[in-house]
Amino acid sequence: MSNAALPDAAAMPDGPTREAAPRRGPRMDHRIHPGGVIAFLLVLVGGLTYAVVSLVADMNAVHQEPLAVGAFVLLGLALLIALGFEFVNGFHDTANAVATVIYTHSMPPLVAVIWSGAFNFLGVLLSSGAVAYAIVTLLPVELILQVGSGAGYAMIFALLIAAILWNLGTWAFGLPNSSSHALIGSVIGVGLANQLMAPEGSATSGVDWAQALGVFKALLFSPVCGFVAAALLLLALKATVRRKDLYAAPEGEAPPPLWIRGTLILTCTLVSFFHGGNDGQKGMGLIMLILIGAAPTAYALNRTMADDTTPAFVAASQSAWAVFASHAGSGAQPDAAAARRQVAEALRSKELNQPTVYAALATLSADIAANVENYGAIKRVPAAQTSNLRNDMYLASDAIRLLPKTGAAFSEAETTTLKSYTGLLNDGTRYIPTWVKVCVALALGLGTMVGWKRIVVTVGEKIGKTHLTYAQGASAEMVAAGTIGLAELYGLPVSTTHILSSGVAGTMAANGSGLRMATVRNMALAWVLTLPAAITLAGILFFLLRHVF
Repeated sequence: MSNAALPDAAAMPDGPTREAAPRRGPRMDHRIHPGGVIAFLLVLVGGLTYAVVSLVADMNAVHQEPLAVGAFVLLGLALLIALGFEFVNGFHDTANAVATVIYTHSMPPLVAVIWSGAFNFLGVLLSSGAVAYAIVTLLPVELILQVGSGAGYAMIFALLIAAILWNLGTWAFGLPNSSSHALIGSVIGVGLANQLMAPEGSATSGVDWAQALGVFKALLFSPVCGFVAAALLLLALKATVRRKDLYAAPEGEAPPPLWIRGTLILTCTLVSFFHGGNDGQKGMGLIMLILIGAAPTAYALNRTMADDTTPAFVAASQSAWAVFASHAGSGAQPDAAAARRQVAEALRSKELNQPTVYAALATLSADIAANVENYGAIKRVPAAQTSNLRNDMYLASDAIRLLPKTGAAFSEAETTTLKSYTGLLNDGTRYIPTWVKVCVALALGLGTMVGWKRIVVTVGEKIGKTHLTYAQGASAEMVAAGTIGLAELYGLPVSTTHILSSGVAGTMAANGSGLRMATVRNMALAWVLTLPAAITLAGILFFLLRHVF
């Protein structure tokens, strides 16, 4: 209960006639039933057991060599930290989704967080996977290609631990902060540290700034979109829906009229679902990097691709070879090993639009086609060839993505050919097993049910000077759901926190309610400091862990 809600004690009469102080916000001090705690722990243990059993089954299915004890411990620790990031993400970010239904008394707090956790779970399970690899493409090329090395583990541990530490720090102060923002800052920190630690004169890549700029635009767009769109939506509602009860603050603890309550629950559900679909994927992409590094035979290639896709894959590879060969000029094409080194070097230096690079890409595409055709399908590629084939496919896909940005010009037919080829390459390397989705969904869903109160109180009480009305809650939630859903569709990482908290601020401004500038300043400060703080933390951790590994 907020102390500001209590009347002066000296003015209160003694004896039985004393009246209870008015309650500013909803009751959030209910104790959890022991049965709920037991159920929570059972689900947690069940999820971890399912992950271990599925991991072993996947490795046995492709006759992956058993991991050494040290490698298995590193793999387990990396997976736990990745799932820990999603758990923290759940109680840090998803609190924004439930704040409006809790402060409008549309749902009791415990029911709201369980409901939100369930739809976060579903959102992760039904996600497309497009966002998962948008984060991965920001990482240095050589760390992705050698993710199973000491440098690869240092990268994974550094960026995840840095993001978790910053999220926990802002949560401790009750500040709505973006987990996406923190993770991307951590990725940049690792990239910069990798570049600074390279020996003088060596070709080591840092941050893909062109890709990072696109992500920055999405993150910058989040709070602006939330503030402006939610304000405009509230004004549009006032002009078109003339119901006084929609624009009133809750009275006591009574729930709102049924139609308002249904609208608010629907918007909370959509935000939770789309948050799971967008934010859950960030952990998935990093988990797949961990699995590819530790057990490449099982996870480096998508062995679930059907055999009947092989002819189309081979034909697309051969068509891409023709495009590359036509741009390579009369120079000789290198062998596969030299081509791999040449394309990797070009990706580091961002000097791709060169005849020698086209010749190397022609070699890679021909080698990819020959390997898949010889073995009959991707799932039949033997263990010894898995890593090389996966690296060839990744290098070709990334080079095709970046070629237009480095001055390459292709005809319409060539562009169509390369786009089709990129799609098939990504299908062969960028996939997410069901068990990974389930485990991330459980981590995010269970995290939603823990530690949510701090952020909920900030969003519900401390952004505006007056109590949140039904229309304000619905406007902020509808804008957040629509924006996050579109971002998921286009594979863009956006911030649920920034969209929704700035949406609440936008409705307060549009309603003339006034803003608590101290809270707004703190939120803005957290937004500004997240990138430099996460970059610094991740860079220092990467430097230290490189010496450990």
